[in-house]
Amino acid sequence: MNIYIGNLAYTVSEDDLRDAFSEFGEVANASIINDKFSGRSKGFGFVEMPKESEAQEAIESLNGKDLNGRTVTVNEAKPREQRPREERAPRRDRY
Repeated sequence: MNIYIGNLAYTVSEDDLRDAFSEFGEVANASIINDKFSGRSKGFGFVEMPKESEAQEAIESLNGKDLNGRTVTVNEAKPREQRPREERAPRRDRY
């Protein structure tokens, strides 16, 4: 199960997420989403746990709890929605 973790402190690392969730079972992957320009954390991340029962226990136990000084939001990640591509003006040929 893919789990969303929001309201993360900017100092939280992927290892911190892995440690917090590994108390409830096996963690297949932990990732924090970073801004592509500044490289700084965007304040949210994802944890992948193979066993749904362990993932559900982690969600129930960690949602609303403190992680490195911030109260985090933890719930099942929703599938990413397809955003429609914007219509753009045709490109000009270069000289």
